[in-house]
Amino acid sequence: MTLDERGVVLAAGCVLWRHSPHDGRLEICLVHRPKYDDWSHPKGKLKRTEDALAGALREVEEETGHRCTPGARLPTVRYLAQGRPKEVRYWAAEVAEGHFIPNDEVDRILWLSPTAARNRLTQPRDQHLVDALLGVLNPA
Repeated sequence: MTLDERGVVLAAGCVLWRHSPHDGRLEICLVHRPKYDDWSHPKGKLKRTEDALAGALREVEEETGHRCTPGARLPTVRYLAQGRPKEVRYWAAEVAEGHFIPNDEVDRILWLSPTAARNRLTQPRDQHLVDALLGVLNPA
């Protein structure tokens, strides 16, 4: 676990997206973590001296089995986890290649429409990342 000088747990992840192979519409990947029985964006703690973007891409591949192409930075999410402050940096990322294999950390993934993804996310703090992704992909 990497802590910064403030004692904050540092983590990174991506809002992973693709165009549906069926109808071409935007889909967002969510991961299910059986340990917490929750649905979230792929993310995880940074390794010591690991760059945040490199950590985000590593976590996406470890949790979803997919490599991805990073895009714009998305908002950083801050919250308390097990009594410690945690900071998760996020990027938009388009899926490139790979396939999911269930594992101990993530047993399922879903590709959902933005509305369905927003509704499925366990933590309300993760919902605004869907809106941030849409803002990046469809600027006004």
